[in-house]
Amino acid sequence: MALESFPKSVPPVLPPTRLPHNLYPDAVPLTLIDTPSSLGKQGARNAELKRADAVVLTYACNEPLSFERLSTYWLPELQKLEVKAPVIVVGCKLDLRNENQLVSLESLTTNIMQHFTEIVTCVECSAATLYQVPEVFYFALKAVLHPVDPLFDYKRHGLTDRCVRALRRIFILCDHDLDGALNDEELNEFQVKCFNAALQPPEIEKVKTIVEQKVPDGVNSIGLTFPGFIYVHNMFLKKGRTESLWVVLRKFGYDNDLKLRDDFLPVPSVNASDQQSVELTSEAVDFLNGIFRFFDTDKVCITSLDYLDHYYVL
Repeated sequence: MALESFPKSVPPVLPPTRLPHNLYPDAVPLTLIDTPSSLGKQGARNAELKRADAVVLTYACNEPLSFERLSTYWLPELQKLEVKAPVIVVGCKLDLRNENQLVSLESLTTNIMQHFTEIVTCVECSAATLYQVPEVFYFALKAVLHPVDPLFDYKRHGLTDRCVRALRRIFILCDHDLDGALNDEELNEFQVKCFNAALQPPEIEKVKTIVEQKVPDGVNSIGLTFPGFIYVHNMFLKKGRTESLWVVLRKFGYDNDLKLRDDFLPVPSVNASDQQSVELTSEAVDFLNGIFRFFDTDKVCITSLDYLDHYYVL
């Protein structure tokens, strides 16, 4: 069990430590595994790295060379071992850093994060003063439960195509009257479905005002358009709120690979002993007619399959 104190004598390698399951909002048990760095124990270290759900790489804030070793040894070593787990870079001993050599964390880590996209978060802490120690493990937990890679395209610095397609489907499902925009009522229904809380009229107007300032076509006379909807969710990522975007995606049936879960659209078994048939309800037919009209922009009653494939993939 972890204690909120700093021992005078610290062993070279800490024993496995299990954090209380109620320490963080997600209530997921978290076990910390310390690994040795000596050459003679590389086998044990590598085995733990390959099993890890997340990897925390540390450097000493008062030893610049330890930070350089991240990019010259540790991160290439993880790539060599083909470790797929997200990486959290942590500056330790913040209380011992020379105040005359203060460097912002962002300026220190920007370059390394650009070269090693497996790094999802960088944070500084002090075990001696207990400053931001819980945050270290929260970020590691968050990186596993709310992964960034399926959502963010690092080369384009924007949402991935699959994420945009998923949000396109969600937008259409929420746009009940299929007029190409979410009015206040539809926007509120979306908010309640995903976050169990309604937006007050001033809050809705504030959202639309912010969107309109950044994306002129993100709002029209009806409400929030799809570009505006995308902008809002892009902001979740840029502000580090991946959990908010994942709440939306999971509420609408998506798994961590941004595919609809098998249990979300159950279908009759093809091996059933008796013959089974599936018939669309009148509501489903009306919905599909609305979708067709939505994409039939030239009103010729023909919709391009390529266009549908681009925007409406389950």
